Amino acid sequence: MRTIFYILTAILFLSVTTSMVGQLADWENPNVIEKNKEQSRTVFYSFDDPFKALQYNKEASYYICLDGKWRFHLSKNPSQRPVDFFKEDYDVNGWDLIDVPGSWEVQGYDVPIYVNIPYEFADTRTPITELTDGPDLTRVPITYNPVGSFKHSFEVPADWQSREVFIHFGSVKSAFYLWINGQLVGYSQGSKLPSEFNITPYIKAGASNTLAVEVYRWSDASYLECQDFWRISGIARSVFLYSQPKVRMADFEVVSTLDKGCENGEFSLFVDLENKLAKPQTINVAYAIFDGAHEVAQGTNNVVLNSSIKDSVSFSAIIPQVKQWSAEAPNLYNLVITLKDRKGKVIESTSERIGFRRVEITRGQLLVNGVPITIKGVNIHEYNPLTGHYLTEELMMKDIRLMKQYNINAVRLCHYPFPERWYELCDQYGLYVLDEANIESHGFGYGQRSPSFNPDWELAHIDRIVRMIKRDKNHASVILWSMGNEAGNGPNFYAGYHAAKATDRTKRPVQYERVEVGSRFALGFDWNSDLIVPQYPDPRTFEFFGQLVLDRPFIPTEYAHGMGNSMGNFQDYWDEINKYPQLQGGFIWDWVDQGFLETNPEGIPYFTYGGNYGENMPSDGNFLLNGIVFPDRSIQPSIHEVKKAHESVKFKLLQASKNSFRILVENLYDFTSLDSFKFSAFIKVDGKTIRELDLPAITTNPHVGQVITIEFDELEILPQTEYFQFIKFNSNH
Repeated sequence: MRTIFYILTAILFLSVTTSMVGQLADWENPNVIEKNKEQSRTVFYSFDDPFKALQYNKEASYYICLDGKWRFHLSKNPSQRPVDFFKEDYDVNGWDLIDVPGSWEVQGYDVPIYVNIPYEFADTRTPITELTDGPDLTRVPITYNPVGSFKHSFEVPADWQSREVFIHFGSVKSAFYLWINGQLVGYSQGSKLPSEFNITPYIKAGASNTLAVEVYRWSDASYLECQDFWRISGIARSVFLYSQPKVRMADFEVVSTLDKGCENGEFSLFVDLENKLAKPQTINVAYAIFDGAHEVAQGTNNVVLNSSIKDSVSFSAIIPQVKQWSAEAPNLYNLVITLKDRKGKVIESTSERIGFRRVEITRGQLLVNGVPITIKGVNIHEYNPLTGHYLTEELMMKDIRLMKQYNINAVRLCHYPFPERWYELCDQYGLYVLDEANIESHGFGYGQRSPSFNPDWELAHIDRIVRMIKRDKNHASVILWSMGNEAGNGPNFYAGYHAAKATDRTKRPVQYERVEVGSRFALGFDWNSDLIVPQYPDPRTFEFFGQLVLDRPFIPTEYAHGMGNSMGNFQDYWDEINKYPQLQGGFIWDWVDQGFLETNPEGIPYFTYGGNYGENMPSDGNFLLNGIVFPDRSIQPSIHEVKKAHESVKFKLLQASKNSFRILVENLYDFTSLDSFKFSAFIKVDGKTIRELDLPAITTNPHVGQVITIEFDELEILPQTEYFQFIKFNSNH
């Protein structure tokens, strides 16, 4: 039976929770952010053969997906949870089955809540919380704080007996404990990055095993997760097992950039190794880089790994005339890394697709491959109208195709890191990524009450920033890091900036939008942001900053609010952006309306928004419907305005006569010459084409204009008739 909680008018204070007997539980203690969790790493898969690794089919690796139907029970609060459910003899056969991954609120359990700025569990509009005076960093709700208890069985292959076995949770909100076969493995919080645990000591290879997961809807971590989207819970991304040999790659970092002249590739590789065997091991580490079937670089090195010790080995190479990566030309190479024992037998192999590009800020401009780029971006939430916060690859591809089709070249991941597959697709198809840490404490405002000013919260801030960088460091598409969103700018963000720079060997720019000093859009900006990234400046503000000599690029993280019948003045922004070199675009708020798909009693489907669920729940109504596409990704009229303003080829009429026209063709691409397009011209009357002409090749380079003359055959001009000239260009590919 599905459980739906209704609001009580009275608050029952519990007497049996850990917090009320003087000791904070892990999920209430800001100094506890994990227990026994693995360090963040590049997500990769282990193969026993470099040729298998090169194919990058994770199903052929040591990988087992655990997604599917799990047993599930929901309790209203921690005191009512089934405390012993993790034990192997605890009978859960009467429990419901729930889809994992998926948010439990969209599967009929508990209530989806939408608010923008407030904390939904400490909102004065709802009678269900003991936090009647608003949010309090020293307290987490206990009277109404649903706890989801999940249980699942899985098989471990017998040949994994001699290997290290790990479990990967892509996203769990907001905090959880894990047991394997009745034994406590660990604890994690931070809901938008993977939680991985080494479960080797707890499993039975060649047999059935059980896992138990206890998920808390709200924890102290929730104070850093006050984002403007649906506040829902559960296991929201895939869960899988993977195994590695006792001597393994623990992680690897790729630095694939360009030399200062942006001609040759500069490659560095750092491989972290671990030996779990009882004796020292002599290991050969080799890498190779392929362009298709052609090997362009390789290297090998030997290292002696002592028992129970981590070590690393590094490589470097120069690749002449490398194919560069950009959003316009997303060229990728295949990297294969292989470990062999002293006899030459393969121990482990893996692969990753890498791109060579250089990112830097020079003379106040953001450069990619030595060129000032223009960000034609959108903000995007992790949102699915059917499953909540679980994105299928099919839906990811739909978003990317639409973005490319409508002249969008960049995404800001608001306001948290996305699933790993999203970055791989952005690498492959060409989208610049602003990767943002899962930090927002908007409900406290931006002053001294913000956790960013509280030293007890420094660990949590830095951990979220560093873990993001360590996971996503190898992706060519990630050109910018963001420390978070709307969370004040206290000392914890100063420390976070230093930590980000220390973690990323490529020193990609780090930004944060709360660095304005003084009044809104004052000329003072704090030092801990490499870009000026204000929110919602109007076109006149763009013009104002464009006329200044800035020490940093001006790229607003949010502008052009896309709610309702919007985007009518969007061209006004781009008139300014195209005029001033330090105005390098921005990110529209936002990509997709976040309405859940429901069906009314008459069987008619419709999309819901805040306030459609529960009684007396806090809600900010339809303010989450800000997209330029509908929840099912069908097109809104406003996206056509975006496509037009974002066009990379502009035409300006200079002179017109009866049959001849002089046109200025401007190439606003950053890397693409117009010789790759086919141009044609039309004259239409009453919507009908009366003249058509294929134009000669236009070879204009990026950021350059060219004047062309278009001459039609003799045209009879009729009185009181409107004639329209059209120019169209299509890719030759």
